[in-house]
Amino acid sequence: MNHALRINQLRGTLTRSLENLLVDAGAGLGGKAVALGRVSTVRNYFSAKGITHEYDRAVAPERLRAMVAIPVRTGLVTRAVLYVATRDQATCGDRVLRAAAEVVSRLERDILVEEEVWRRIAASSTWTAAAPSEAVGELRAELTAIAGSIADGQARARLLAVCERLKPPADLECESAAVTLSAREAQVLAAVSAGCTNDEISAHLDLKPNTVKSYLKNAMCKLDATNRIQAVNKARAAGLLPAATPFLG
Repeated sequence: MNHALRINQLRGTLTRSLENLLVDAGAGLGGKAVALGRVSTVRNYFSAKGITHEYDRAVAPERLRAMVAIPVRTGLVTRAVLYVATRDQATCGDRVLRAAAEVVSRLERDILVEEEVWRRIAASSTWTAAAPSEAVGELRAELTAIAGSIADGQARARLLAVCERLKPPADLECESAAVTLSAREAQVLAAVSAGCTNDEISAHLDLKPNTVKSYLKNAMCKLDATNRIQAVNKARAAGLLPAATPFLG
């Protein structure tokens, strides 16, 4: 978005005059933020001399005055702009700027995480239906854990939907007589058999709590178990765990 941006999300507006407004780089307050790659502010939008005013007719119905535009950037690229505005002629203080900066920071992190997720999915595009379900399960567990760290609800929902698409069919995932567990799934079940909680497993294996849950869920499904203890018993009966499994971390 180095050349232009489109305003496509609005909160607290009076009209739809700003909806889908295309803002060129360097034009208006948001365009200035895009061009400079840094925060831009005005005390009174309509009398401000440091910006161009080709969008005044779109802004006027909203009666906006004080305004700040903060670019959302990854590396040297501006990906979006966050606007904060009031209908009073006032200066956006440090408290407002700090709060807005925190939102922008979360957005930047979410964009990077989402792009990394899609990169990993693209890298796995050569897998076929005959690919080992273990590899699919591990990728799904990892992506589910990443989804839990994303602040944006819409992006998180999209990623979880992708995780569901990666779930192997039930007849391939659970009914095989020769069940196999990934190394991580076996480690997690070994920890469960030793009486460890999810938080303790997370700390011992240096995994995120959501990742531990995903490994447990995958192992339970593979073993056709309804709970973690049943999964341990079935894994042990199938020879996937030692008769006695001391957890060494």
